[in-house]
Amino acid sequence: MKSRLPVWPLILAAPVILVGATLVGVAGISAWGSPIMELRLHRVLTGFIVGAGLAGAGVVMQALLRNPLAEPYVLGVSSGAGLGAAVAVYFGWSAAFAWSVPATAFVGGIATLTLVYALAARTGGSIYGLLLSGIIISAVLANLLMLIVSLAPIEGMHSIMWWILGNLQLSATPLVITGGTIVVIALIVLTLLGSQINALTLGREAAHHLGVRTGLMIIVCLGLATLLAATAVALAGLIGFVGLIVPHVARAWVGPDHRKLPVFAAILGGLFLVVCDTLARTLFVPQEIPIGVVTALVGGPFFLTILLRRRKGSWLE
Repeated sequence: MKSRLPVWPLILAAPVILVGATLVGVAGISAWGSPIMELRLHRVLTGFIVGAGLAGAGVVMQALLRNPLAEPYVLGVSSGAGLGAAVAVYFGWSAAFAWSVPATAFVGGIATLTLVYALAARTGGSIYGLLLSGIIISAVLANLLMLIVSLAPIEGMHSIMWWILGNLQLSATPLVITGGTIVVIALIVLTLLGSQINALTLGREAAHHLGVRTGLMIIVCLGLATLLAATAVALAGLIGFVGLIVPHVARAWVGPDHRKLPVFAAILGGLFLVVCDTLARTLFVPQEIPIGVVTALVGGPFFLTILLRRRKGSWLE
């Protein structure tokens, strides 16, 4: 499968976007090597890793679920991770242990996928059962999250709400390095499994006839997608629409071949989130708005466009 559009414009734009986002901020253009520059560089790196993780997870979920509206939120992964982080803040673990919030977010995401998959298996193991189970569990977890917010003290409520809306400021350097390593490894594995993911986009029965162990592959790929999404939530909180928008743009750019699509979408997702974060930092100087607000303003209309658009043929083409 050949690329539909050349990738060199993205290659040329990537360093310009990353350097520009590092130079520009609330304090204006800063000198390279200054403390402010180091903080911005840390933030840009975090944003790129988070965007890459969310976009990679979105690619896999849209392919396996054969649904153009699928993203980490659909299976409740983001809601579970957000609930785990809120629990850590509510009980004061975040003040005692720096890694408690990302750790509980990660555990929450993994536990949610396990529960969703177990419920889907009880209902026949179909893709539709998986989607329905994810939507139900996500709704329940979202309400539990709101319950914690309503019960939390003022300080805790502010921390939880900032987490819900997305935040790239708080991640410690060891956590960013760990998260980046996880994202890179998961994307490499997904790329190696690209041919089998391509087969799964044809449906489970067709993939089975092509020699794919469909049950095992779906579990492995959804597990990797959950790993990517939970890592992103652990680093930056709940940031929506990245896993929805970017896979569609990447697929239109390079085609539906999953031997190269996850990595390309990850790069595109990282750049997209860096741009959104730069806008969040500079649109209303000296105030900063949560990055999740920016992605929602971009993603909302995009979501409606996908929902209302009538296209001939398969969306995977």
